[in-house]
Amino acid sequence: MTARPPLVLTVAGSDSGGGAGIQADLKTMLALGVHGMSVLTAVTAQNSRGVHGAWELPEDAVRAQYRAVVDDIGVQAVKTGMLASAVLVETVADLLAGTTAATGVPVVVDPVGVSKHGDPLLAASALDAVRTRLLPTATVATPNLDEVAQLTGVVVEDEDGMRRAAGAILAYGPRWALIKGGHLPSGEEAVDLLTDGSEELWLRAPRHDNRHTHGTGCALASAVASGLAKGLTVPEAVRQAKAYVTGAIAAGFALGGGIGPVDHAWRLR
Repeated sequence: MTARPPLVLTVAGSDSGGGAGIQADLKTMLALGVHGMSVLTAVTAQNSRGVHGAWELPEDAVRAQYRAVVDDIGVQAVKTGMLASAVLVETVADLLAGTTAATGVPVVVDPVGVSKHGDPLLAASALDAVRTRLLPTATVATPNLDEVAQLTGVVVEDEDGMRRAAGAILAYGPRWALIKGGHLPSGEEAVDLLTDGSEELWLRAPRHDNRHTHGTGCALASAVASGLAKGLTVPEAVRQAKAYVTGAIAAGFALGGGIGPVDHAWRLR
């Protein structure tokens, strides 16, 4: 009998264009050798030019999907993405708290606030629930600089700002913060900072001129969750994820008339 791969669950929205969301998560998980499972929280009408509509699923549907997977199949890591509303944030936070209390599985929280195109994917009324309910469940929180500003008010312009941002995120309760500095205004490197408040790991990679970077954040968080499901430490999982995403960005391709996706399958080609 073939050995079963590690099990990773993504709780996120659907991107009909296939570049981000559930679709990006499952592609990343497949590329990294884990079995991806999904809880759909919202449906978007989305393409390379932007999000043209979004509809969240009922709380009962989200809860039923989660219970169906976790109670029967089990899970070795969970990743969250687009949760859309305060009700869904609170629902998912309750589910995660129960799972981590029972099994101790790691949770990667990508606090998705806006799409690559600048379209809002989280209601303003949900921000407090993310801060007080969702982030405390996280083994690793992976905000980008826009999400840091949205959640903490810290505006990051340099690496010292990334340290301040990490401290502000950690104050809400995650064990580790991975601050994604890809949007820093200057520098030739894409710089990320992983810290638990005492240990720091700076991850640096050359910036690519490729504009087709849709799905970067989803891929990174899913890659971290995949590494944790394999038993890697948080720093090891983040190093692996950074290497994977750097390659995916370099291989990103045009799709439609706007911003194309990173190539989630670049390692398989």
